[in-house]
Amino acid sequence: MYTSLRLLLFSSLIYVSICQETFDPHTLPRPLILETHVKETPLLSSADDDVTLHCTSWRFAVESNNLSPWRTIPQECGDYVKDYMTKRGYEVDLERVADEAILYASSVELRGDGKDIWVFDVDETLLSNLPYYADHGYGLEVFDSEAFDKWVDNGIAQAIRSSLKLYEEVVKFGFKVFLLTGRSEMRRMVTVENLNRSGFHGWDDLILRGAEDQKKTATQFKSEKRHKMIEQGYRIHGNSGDQWSDLLGSAMAARSFKLPNPMYYIP
Repeated sequence: MYTSLRLLLFSSLIYVSICQETFDPHTLPRPLILETHVKETPLLSSADDDVTLHCTSWRFAVESNNLSPWRTIPQECGDYVKDYMTKRGYEVDLERVADEAILYASSVELRGDGKDIWVFDVDETLLSNLPYYADHGYGLEVFDSEAFDKWVDNGIAQAIRSSLKLYEEVVKFGFKVFLLTGRSEMRRMVTVENLNRSGFHGWDDLILRGAEDQKKTATQFKSEKRHKMIEQGYRIHGNSGDQWSDLLGSAMAARSFKLPNPMYYIP
């Protein structure tokens, strides 16, 4: 019995001795290190950040009508405006304006006498001239009316999709639609064809600049035309345009909807 007890005790001592040699409770396991190859994205320099902030602030001032009359976009904002116009930002802003306008239009109680109207500008409101401005620096160049008229004469401007949606909803709700544009009367035919080809149908009047309107500012010209609408008994519930001169002045609509346009300014 004593022999067996001594053997058991001896075996236990050997086991403890082995464990002490192979295990140190104060030693942590070695960490697993994996080497990965991650492509580093260069950070914008502080100068790049400053330009972006400056151009964002400038565009905000444009849309809020806080700038004095300007002829071109700032030289340093050329890439910024290009990115805005050609990427998702411009499209999202257009959709927001159209959605808000549709919500308002759906809330208007029409009288049913054919006198409830909605006014639309054409260029950069219903039709996009972005290909023309892409060739002219997205507003970096001073506006050339002759070059732009040649573009207009091609009649290939595309519909702004969100504006076409708004237009169709306004017609469906029962508003009469008046198109009020700064284009010259001599371009009536190409304008009608371009609008129809782009999906715009069923408007009630298309008003362009006549010979007597050529020297008037857009604000004066469009205010006078809206005055005539009111004199004829029309009620202007909504007005959509990309320039403040489309919307301000006198005989303003009950609600005006400004579409984004940081490329040019029309007084």
